[in-house]
Amino acid sequence: MRKRLCILSPVALLAAALVLVASAAGTGPPRKGGPKTCHHKCPPPPPPSSCGTKTGAPATYAHVIWIWMENKSYSQVVGSSAAPYLNSLAAGCGLATNYTAVTHPSLPNYIAATSGSYWGIGDDNPPSSHPLAVNSIFEQAGSAGSYEESMPSNCDLTASGSYAPKHNPEAYYTNVRTACAADNVPMGTTSSGAFASALSSGTLPKFSFVTPNLCNDMHDCSVQTGDAWLQSWVPKITSSPTYQAGNTVLFITWDEDDSQTGNHVATLVVSPYTSAGTKSATAYTHYSLLRTTEELLGITTFLGNAASATSMRAAFGL
Repeated sequence: MRKRLCILSPVALLAAALVLVASAAGTGPPRKGGPKTCHHKCPPPPPPSSCGTKTGAPATYAHVIWIWMENKSYSQVVGSSAAPYLNSLAAGCGLATNYTAVTHPSLPNYIAATSGSYWGIGDDNPPSSHPLAVNSIFEQAGSAGSYEESMPSNCDLTASGSYAPKHNPEAYYTNVRTACAADNVPMGTTSSGAFASALSSGTLPKFSFVTPNLCNDMHDCSVQTGDAWLQSWVPKITSSPTYQAGNTVLFITWDEDDSQTGNHVATLVVSPYTSAGTKSATAYTHYSLLRTTEELLGITTFLGNAASATSMRAAFGL
């Protein structure tokens, strides 16, 4: 019996060739159970490995850094598609889920967090309206610095462009006015300037207050803008020699919400000793942040309401 020859059509031959090429290149359809490639509405990048890399937290730290953002509620940031970096950072480090600001508007929150009281302030007026001859973390810490984005000159007491003194609390404390003229400086950029230099050279003060300008802090611009700004700066901090040595903690918080959610704001804790994915539902406030910072720096006299505030230290492995 004569065998029949099976002759493929040109179309079939072309299709078979394409399958072979795709398979060789690894671009063909995934096998069952294999990894799938995301092309649309992909999840944020995997959490960074900046946190949970060390064990045995020190009794005191050499440096504590605060970055203060503006006027966004917890729900406007946590879980928001506009903040992929912040959410990946929260997943890879620590997040306080029940943290509230102290009051409204901005200025009294900055003052409360740095001195333990807002001293009856209920507006955003400049330092000339509210000269405060009281103790603050800037005085307590022994060495402190403020890095103010877009500030025209050191310890500037007046608003200019996208710089607002209401977001620069050190400028209000008359006890440290002389020091302010030297250590309250324009921030610079990620490639040059005071903050980048202090990070790379390991010359940060014990306490650093970092203020983005009115756009990058989300006050005048979008959550997405602030998220991109943090993505440009936070890796500079976590890759710095002092952070890698295990003696630096970074806190990122918001001064207040948008007056819609009971002043519930997001607060992130970034440290080598904070396990990835740590969350705490304990009720914290800006006074808790002050107390925790005092503890981390070995300060045993707590300012004002920080004395009765709940510390964040244990919850975040600090």
